Amino acid sequence: MQIWPELPFMAWRDTHATLQLWLQIVGKIRLAQMPWLNHSWHVSLYVTARGLTTLAVPHGERFFQIDLDFIDHGLSVSTSDGKRAAMALVAQPVAQFYGEIMGLLARVAVPVEIRAVPNELEHAIPFAADQAHRAYDARYAHRFWRVLLQSSRVLENFRARFRGKSSPVHFFWGNTDLALTRFSGRLAPEHPGGRPHLPDRVLKEAYSHECYECGFWPGNEESPQAVFYALAYPEPKGFKETTMLPPAAHYSAELKEFVLPYDSVRLAQSPDALVLEFLQATYEAAATLGGWDRRALE
Repeated sequence: MQIWPELPFMAWRDTHATLQLWLQIVGKIRLAQMPWLNHSWHVSLYVTARGLTTLAVPHGERFFQIDLDFIDHGLSVSTSDGKRAAMALVAQPVAQFYGEIMGLLARVAVPVEIRAVPNELEHAIPFAADQAHRAYDARYAHRFWRVLLQSSRVLENFRARFRGKSSPVHFFWGNTDLALTRFSGRLAPEHPGGRPHLPDRVLKEAYSHECYECGFWPGNEESPQAVFYALAYPEPKGFKETTMLPPAAHYSAELKEFVLPYDSVRLAQSPDALVLEFLQATYEAAATLGGWDRRALE
């Protein structure tokens, strides 16, 4: 079994589109029940040894947890008083998935109401009406999770090098990216917002403080290539001209961030070392050019 499997976006784009919407439903369930946390950290999902999880979510004095299993391809809802309900992850319309997961929540007595339309997508079909997105190739869902698993391991190692404020390594369902953020401790200029079907206030709060963000992203229709990415907000002068990078990395003017193609990583003699080299170089550029107090933060 390949530790870093192939993940060509165009080979699983339909599955990705459906899975993204399923994960948005799961993420919105967590969002509806959690207290607001800085930088929207309360909305994210987490990588597990079998898939993705919401972790424990409060529901009154009880708790529930939703787990997606990309080995046996199932979804389960478990509660703190021992109730459990499950469904299979198979090809089905988003509308059917939405109805079924809401049924599972009701069955274990933790009903949740969400704003049932997608975020960060140009075409936001209400979940209950979406019959178009229905693909699920279990092989590629499994590969995607395996890449997330290995990426989370490397990102956790990188996170450990920093003693300033940093985020967990967590999965954002809006854009299906695994992310880690480091902060300088200073306020940032107000973010302009502008993402489709996402209130500007969310991005303004998420990027309220000067930061360096990095992670893994599987790509999308407009940029159909899986990459490791790194960005700075606000982007300091000279950041995009940084040259101390692995040869395979470059600055994407379209994405406004540095990218390292995933294929370069999986084919490298030492994938971990290549990703860490990329992350360290882009962080040093952001922190040095941004005037961070690196002696205090590292």
